[in-house]
This record gives sequence, structure tokens and C-alpha cells, in this order.
Amino acid sequence: MKELSKDSATWHEVGEESAGQRLDNYLTKLLKGVPKSHIYRILRSGEVRINSRRAAPGYRIQPGDRLRLPPVRTAKPAVVSAPRPMTRLKAEVLYEDDHLLAINKPAGVAVHGGSGISRGVVEQLRFERPEARFLELVHRLDRETTGVLLLAKRRPALTELHRQLRDGQVQKIYCALVKGRWHDGKRSVALPLHKYVSQSGERRVSVRQDGLPAHTVFHLRRNWSSFSLLEAELKTGRTHQIRVHLAHLGFPIAGDDKYGDFTLNRQLMKQGLKRMFLHAYRVAFAHPHSGATLKLEAPLPPDLQGFLATLDAGETRIAQAL
Repeated sequence: MKELSKDSATWHEVGEESAGQRLDNYLTKLLKGVPKSHIYRILRSGEVRINSRRAAPGYRIQPGDRLRLPPVRTAKPAVVSAPRPMTRLKAEVLYEDDHLLAINKPAGVAVHGGSGISRGVVEQLRFERPEARFLELVHRLDRETTGVLLLAKRRPALTELHRQLRDGQVQKIYCALVKGRWHDGKRSVALPLHKYVSQSGERRVSVRQDGLPAHTVFHLRRNWSSFSLLEAELKTGRTHQIRVHLAHLGFPIAGDDKYGDFTLNRQLMKQGLKRMFLHAYRVAFAHPHSGATLKLEAPLPPDLQGFLATLDAGETRIAQAL
């Protein structure tokens, strides 16, 4: 795009990655530093033109649309110190085409910046891929959670995958190691969840009758004397859903520093489990462009596999002692 001038109108052609976006939202992103009130004023006055015609704020832009922008004043960028150089994101690419990018997210990395985090996964990938004109998160994973993470490379793909998520058409399966001996082969848990802010200012979630509907289906995969390995299928996608459902049932996730057993967590640290044992194992959905079914899997990472081996070794020692 050409630089916006204070003296003359500028023409801009819409790319495929922005197809379907509302015109007002597109302009807000394009004209950084311009107040929204001014953007709506130039829309109402007809100073913004799409293909030489007036366009309403809710118009859905299309690839190839020619956008006329009047001269506007944008805020001068703030002078900030250069960010500290970051190492490349150590994330295996599980799938990629012109519409989608799926990675195996590593532990300890937030999916997006904020709350004191300058760069999350999406910001880092944009930094590493300067040629990417569009790259947005389809869904989120907690900072310590590993596994399949989807990003859209075009807006229509993002819109379609969000629709599939809303309609319950995306299968998301996690692996979780919990405290205690789980007995049911399969258990369907429907407990409403309520988000709140604690007195310390921390965002938390609890089971509460007036909360939003939340549904998780658990399958037992393995048992040890004091732990169980579960497969958790999300039927809804509430914040911290798996963690809160399990903690409420008395089976907190091993290593969970927010809803878990803190005394147990300290013991597990000494045994090699340095983080929460929660892994996004499988995601299945219809490709947003072709409609073909995609099933993406991320193997359990080495640190979690190693801790299961520690549990196996402990059971072996107990059996030998008996």
C-alpha cells in the first residue's frame, strides 16, 4: 500500500487475506492512530469509496476491491526502545497450506502477548514470517499446555473455523494426568463455569449454577496407584474448562499451579514434572476451503513421556517389594 498523504487521496487494493472483514474494522486496523469517531465520520460523509461507490461501515470487503482513502492524520508512532532479540519459536509445523498453519505448541509460551508478555506465539510467528499478510489464532491454549494449535492465514479461513467451533463441529481432545485413581471408563461431565477476578486481581474460573454451560467427556486411558491418565474431549470451549471440571471432581491435573494440589505439585517437581500435565493431542475439523476432513495429532512431548516412565518405574519397584 502507498503511504497515506496529508494532501491527496490514496488508493488501496484489498488482498485475499482480508476477504469478508467489515469495512469499519478493516479501516481501524489500516489507519492506525486515527480515532474511530473520525473513521465513521469519513464513512458517513462518503469520503471513503469502494470501487468508486459509497460503502456502509458493515460492508464486507472482497479481494480486488479498490478502496479510496481521503487524506487523514495518523498518530506519530511512539518512540520505544528496540525489543530484546528473541530466539525462534521451537514449534514443529504439523500442517500448512495457503489457508492454515498448525503447530505443535511448546510449553511455557503464551499464545499471544499481554499482561507483561511482549510476544506470544502469534506475534513471534508474524515476526518470523514477515511475508505473511494475515496470521491469526483460531483458538487458544494455556501457557503451559502443549499440543495442536491452529492459526488462520486468510480471514475467510478464520471466519469459517470460528463458525465450526461455535457449532461444535471441531473435535478437540487432550491428554491429562490427574491425581487419584479414576474408575469410570467414560464419564460425561456437564457443569456450568463462571469467570471472576479474585481479590488479588487474578482471573479465575469456578463451577457455579449461574455460569455458562460447559461439557467435557473423559475417557480413562491408564491407571497407577495414585494417578490416572485421561483423555478429555471438549464439547464446549470455556476458559480453563478441563482444569476446573477435574479439580471440582476431586481429580486435579498434576502440576496445575492454579487449580491443583499445591503440596503434591512441589513433590512432583522433585520427581521431574516441572509443569502442568495437559496436552492438546488431537484436533479434527473440516478444512475451511476444501471441506475435506483434517485430523491433526501432536505426540506427547518428551518431558511428559518421561514422567509417565517415572510412574511406571515406581509401580515396578512397589511390585518387586511385594
